[in-house]
Amino acid sequence: MLTLYPLLALAPMQDVSGLSLWRLMSRYGGADACWTEYFRVHADSHLERWILESITKNPTRRPVVAQMIGNDIPSLIRTARELQRYPVAAIDLNLGCPAPVVYRKRAGGGLLRDLAHVDAILGALRDAVSIPLTVKTRIGFDSAAVYDGLLALIAKHSVDLLTVHGRTVKQMYTGQVRYDLIAQAARQLSCPVIANGNIHSPEQAQKLLKDTGARGLMIGRGAIRNPWLFDQIRQQLRGETPVLPTGRQVLNYIRELWDAEITEGVRELSQVQRLKKFTNFIGEGVEQADAFLHDIRRTTTRAGFFGLCEEHLDHDRPMSLIPKDIAKTIL
Repeated sequence: MLTLYPLLALAPMQDVSGLSLWRLMSRYGGADACWTEYFRVHADSHLERWILESITKNPTRRPVVAQMIGNDIPSLIRTARELQRYPVAAIDLNLGCPAPVVYRKRAGGGLLRDLAHVDAILGALRDAVSIPLTVKTRIGFDSAAVYDGLLALIAKHSVDLLTVHGRTVKQMYTGQVRYDLIAQAARQLSCPVIANGNIHSPEQAQKLLKDTGARGLMIGRGAIRNPWLFDQIRQQLRGETPVLPTGRQVLNYIRELWDAEITEGVRELSQVQRLKKFTNFIGEGVEQADAFLHDIRRTTTRAGFFGLCEEHLDHDRPMSLIPKDIAKTIL
C-alpha cells in the first residue's frame, strides 16, 4: 500500500529502471515504492515479460505501481484488469512521457492535447480498477494552459494519487520546473500529490516538501546519479547530517551497475553503450563533468570505460553529486 508519507518513489525510466536497477538501488537504501516502466497498451498488446518480472520478482519488498501508456480505452481496461491479478499497489496512467515517438501517437504526454479523451479514459479506468488508481502527468503539452482543467479531471474521477512533473512535454528534461504548479495541485486536490522534476539534493528535497505541500517526491535521474539520495533525504528529514559518498564509493557503484546490467553473450561494445545510459546521469555530478562526459561518451571498450571512471573517481573526497550548473546557483 502507498500509505507511507512523505513517500520517496523511484521514477519509471524506460529501458533504465528495470528489475536489475531496482535490485541494485535497494542495496543503497532504495525508494519507498517503485513505478514500473510503462506497459505499452494498444489493441494487440500483451504485458511485456521483462516489465512484468519487475512485479513478480520484485527484489525491493516495497510497493510496486504498474504504469500503462496508451489511448485505446478498451485496451487500457483490459490491461488494467490483467495487471490487477498481480501483486501491484496501484495502476498508473502515464500522461507525461515526452518522447516524440510516444506523444505523436496521442499517448503519454500527447494526451494532454485532448482533455476530453483523458476524461473518458479516467472514467473508464475508475470503473475498472478496484485498487488505487494513480496518474503521472506533466503540467501541459507546450504550456500550462490546460493544467486547471486537468486538475479538475483528477478530482472528478477520484484519482487516488497524482504525480506531477513540473515541466511541459515540450520542455523534455530542461528548463524551469514549475514547483508552484505542483503546490497548486497539493492545495486543490484531496488526494496525495507527489512532486517530480530535477530533485538533486536532500536539502532541496526537504525544502520542496515544505514549500509545495507535496506528500512525497518521485526521483529518476537524480537517483541514478546518486543512489544514496533516498537515504540522504531520510537523514535530512530526521535532522541528521546527510552522509556523502566518496569518489571510490561512486566508482564501486559504477562497477556494480556494470555487473547488474551485463547480459551474457552481448558483445563488449554493446555493454559499454548500455552503461553510458547511466554514466550520462552520473557524470553530471562528477568533478570536471564536461571532460568526463566528453571522454566517456567516446569510449568503446570496458578497459577504456573503467580507466576513465578510475581517473575521475579513484579518490576519498566526499561528493555531493549535484550537477555543476545547479551547484553554481546554490553556492
